[in-house]
Amino acid sequence: MKNESPLLSKSLEDTERIAREFVENLFTTLWKEGGEAVIIQLQGDLGSGKTTFVKAIAKALGIQNTVTSPTFVLEKIYTIPPEKGKEGGFQQLTHIDAYRLADKADLSSIGWERITKDPKNIIFIEWPERVDGAFTEKTLKISFRFIDEKTRELTFY
Repeated sequence: MKNESPLLSKSLEDTERIAREFVENLFTTLWKEGGEAVIIQLQGDLGSGKTTFVKAIAKALGIQNTVTSPTFVLEKIYTIPPEKGKEGGFQQLTHIDAYRLADKADLSSIGWERITKDPKNIIFIEWPERVDGAFTEKTLKISFRFIDEKTRELTFY
């Protein structure tokens, strides 16, 4: 899902709609059987909506667990229910917060090589600039921009 002009979210409902469309697009265009994990870099300032978007993605994927920021644990893993993940082949959503990491070498502590090689994983990583060089060109990027208390701008590239 790439958009030439940014999408605006003015509510949680807007964010959830954008997330549902994103998940549908993942299933039809991004996931390739036998490939590697799908990695999505989430870029934006604190409070710009990155974790809220991951929560909306989890909801669209049928994940019932409470999704919270992995800031202090670096990584949280959620199982995608088979009835939701089967269409895209996904079984696991991994949410990483790289803010406290010094560089890409720090990703080894969470098994980065292993999780990125598994095509059943969809990985969302906040603060990807902290681990620059850890991603291939196939990685999708989403930029989040705080507009005002209720409005966020999302650009997919």
